[in-house]
Amino acid sequence: MPTTTHDTTASPDDVWAVLSDGWVFPLWVVGAARIRAVDADWPNEGSRIHHSVGLWPLLLNDETRSLSCHPGRELRLEARALPLGRAEVLIRLHDLPRGCRIEIIEHFVSVPLRAIPPAAQHVAVHPRNVESLRRLAFLAERSTGA
Repeated sequence: MPTTTHDTTASPDDVWAVLSDGWVFPLWVVGAARIRAVDADWPNEGSRIHHSVGLWPLLLNDETRSLSCHPGRELRLEARALPLGRAEVLIRLHDLPRGCRIEIIEHFVSVPLRAIPPAAQHVAVHPRNVESLRRLAFLAERSTGA
């Protein structure tokens, strides 16, 4: 699947700290408008962030669920914005000599969107993912003063 990446001076642990705080989700995820609740064990497998997407007053209440969690390295999510659909999102963190590389792979998993070829899906989500990773890096760098 096509991948979007962003290099940051923040460490993987610093980025992970942002990923593991479900309450800051709308600060870095483009399209997330507000958080209604975060499961206490977020981001452990099966836990959920209950969010709203869109712009007020046209908000959809939905959730994002952790499919797998490898602390400091990888988080796999099922992002929902029904009735629009569901996507699987994989976020990986890679050590760099001065920080880390954040990688995101997103693909649609619900009908009819999953019929769209991966390259076309990437064209659709890439600009949003570029901005989301930029915001995620800013939050992680801010926490360390990097």
